[in-house]
Amino acid sequence: MAGLLANLRNTILVSSVLALIILAGYFSHYGSGDAIFFQAVFRFLHVLFGIMWIGLLYYFNFVQIPQMANIPAELKPAVSKYIAPAALFWFRWAALFTWVMGVILAFNRGYLVQAFTLGATEGFADTGHIFIGMGMWLATVMFINVWVFIWPNQKIALGLVEADADAKAKAGRTAMLFSRTNTLLSIPMLVTMTMNQTIFG
Repeated sequence: MAGLLANLRNTILVSSVLALIILAGYFSHYGSGDAIFFQAVFRFLHVLFGIMWIGLLYYFNFVQIPQMANIPAELKPAVSKYIAPAALFWFRWAALFTWVMGVILAFNRGYLVQAFTLGATEGFADTGHIFIGMGMWLATVMFINVWVFIWPNQKIALGLVEADADAKAKAGRTAMLFSRTNTLLSIPMLVTMTMNQTIFG
């Protein structure tokens, strides 16, 4: 067992196989691969990628950024050269797949346009679409921040793109501010995502 758990790839492989077996069980019990079944699959994927995205966002904001000032100067390159680039890889792709799965889920459930217009296309008659739409817009802004502001500036700050010291410092601050913006938006976004399904179904 220790050999399995010591290797991340094997751990994830076994976890995925177990998940697929459980998924097959749900399919067998439900008895159909219709839109409802795929809603469940898309919701699972949306949550899976979302946990990775927001988990890494919170890692950056609650752990890495506050602790960088406490790390001795000679050790900081280890964070900027090895840890941060790897974390940012999973962070940005998790953001993309979370957003894509969310859009697919909203489309599959038939409220994509209604939610993205905050209920305007239906005269604001469905409060659930207004609330989930707010969450979708908050998540969309966060997704855009990752790919348009955080990642490009982190590439400069981490030295993955050639730049002088002033440009690196400016890029690092810009990336931090947009990351902090996403942290600010994350809690209200999560309120809509978690409350909506329970309150409005």
